[in-house]
Amino acid sequence: MILYPMIELLDGRCVSLFRGRIEEPQVWHVDVVEKAKGFAKSGAEWLQITDFDAMSGDERNADLIREIILTAGIPVQLGGGFRSLERISEWIDNGAGRIIVGTLALHEPDLVKEAAKLYPDQIVLAVDVYEGFVVSDGWRQKSAFAPSAFLKAFANDPFAAVIVTDIGADIGDAEDSIALITQLASEARTPVIARGLTRTLDDLSRLKYVPFVSGALIGRALFDHSIDFEAALEVVQPEIGVRAEFI
Repeated sequence: MILYPMIELLDGRCVSLFRGRIEEPQVWHVDVVEKAKGFAKSGAEWLQITDFDAMSGDERNADLIREIILTAGIPVQLGGGFRSLERISEWIDNGAGRIIVGTLALHEPDLVKEAAKLYPDQIVLAVDVYEGFVVSDGWRQKSAFAPSAFLKAFANDPFAAVIVTDIGADIGDAEDSIALITQLASEARTPVIARGLTRTLDDLSRLKYVPFVSGALIGRALFDHSIDFEAALEVVQPEIGVRAEFI
């Protein structure tokens, strides 16, 4: 399992949001660039950046994100405000390893399919689920799509991964969230990354054994020190079986 430390940006600051409430950010007073480098030094293979300002068309974080891409030392998976093929192409040209699309996939699925063909294994599909339906526009708009049907619509497209977020995980039963991830991971033809289910090392230990889940995003838990990233990496390392001794 690959762990993706997540940096979420709002007005140049590292933040966490509760269920997408951009008006009530929890601000982490850290040097964002140095934090990205620190994750790489601790053993991260990928870094995820979510740009909340870009969701409203504000590019104030663009220079900061470019600096992270150039200096972090690991590839960046970038999300936030991708509403056109031109912007996807721009950020791939700027060095982003992967681009995350969610709202665009709901509103313009053919464009997303085209992007996946142009950039195979560089486009990540975000499936954000609340009360049994896929939501969009920063989790504010509920669609008519059940997550299984949404996944099926893109079954033959060459995505790098699918990120599944159970938005109700912060307030609901963890067992229900695990069941949702288990179901969608079994249905997807693309590696699934789980988001919102890793608040403790025990959570990560359980998630590790969900079939077909290839990764997990960790955000707030790394910043409030509920999880130490190096300890988390140890949890998800493959278990080495006992080798027989031959005389």
